[in-house]
Amino acid sequence: MVVRAEEGQWVVPSTRGIWMPAGMNHAIRCIGPVQMCSIYVRPEAAPHLPTASCAVAVSPLLRELIQAAAEVPQPYAANSRDGRLMRLLLDELRTLPVLPLHLPIPTDARLRRICEHLQKHLDDASTLADWARTLDVDVKTIQRLFASQTGMTFGQWRQQARLLRALELLAGGEKVLDIALSLGYESPSAFATMFKRQFGLTPSQFFS
Repeated sequence: MVVRAEEGQWVVPSTRGIWMPAGMNHAIRCIGPVQMCSIYVRPEAAPHLPTASCAVAVSPLLRELIQAAAEVPQPYAANSRDGRLMRLLLDELRTLPVLPLHLPIPTDARLRRICEHLQKHLDDASTLADWARTLDVDVKTIQRLFASQTGMTFGQWRQQARLLRALELLAGGEKVLDIALSLGYESPSAFATMFKRQFGLTPSQFFS
């Protein structure tokens, strides 16, 4: 899935999940057939869960707890087996590892113009100096805005956009060679090296 909200977008591959705080408007785009299970947590029931959206890894234990919780009849007694199952599920939610699958979206109009262009043309090799001339602004201004609004440099943001798009294409069955070339990498090995550096796994391992 690709999940988009005001603060950015996330790619959520198979066996992963996304945590969304209560009340956050968001849209979901599915890449191919998707089976999804959602957990709804009352905010007062788990005040220590994350306050910001994030893509997360789903452990085998959490997966089994979710499946078991789906069978629990409502309402249930807090001191029952069902109640203990739900408390364990909440404990597991507190320990979810956050994954680097987020692409922050800036609010500044000039940065949005850059980001929207790059998302449509991910093989574009334009430098920060090129964009500074196009937008008639100082390079340092763009650098400062990227750092303050995305927490990334221009180069890091473009790399993240490419890698997250690569996840979408891999999920759709595209070949690594075709993906690498379409995203502006010189070779499949260069793409695979960058992919593993970011995600800790090769493209084939990531989806196994």
